[in-house]
Amino acid sequence: MIDAVDALILDLLEWLAGGARSYEEVMAAWRTSCPRLPVWEDANDRWLVATEHVNERLIVSITPEGRAFLEERRPSAIVK
Repeated sequence: MIDAVDALILDLLEWLAGGARSYEEVMAAWRTSCPRLPVWEDANDRWLVATEHVNERLIVSITPEGRAFLEERRPSAIVK
């Protein structure tokens, strides 16, 4: 069974699988101050997402580990 945080992490990864997003967009949608729902923090700690500077903007994308995690739990969510 998937816990609430993992379910939300899968939602985040599925959202990012469609294409990289700006850090600002990700934070607006996924940052939380609730200690019981550390979606962004857990995804980072597990190396499921990555940030990089592109053209002076911080971009967030799904990592190969994130794709594997998503594919294992939601195979139909992976865009090939």
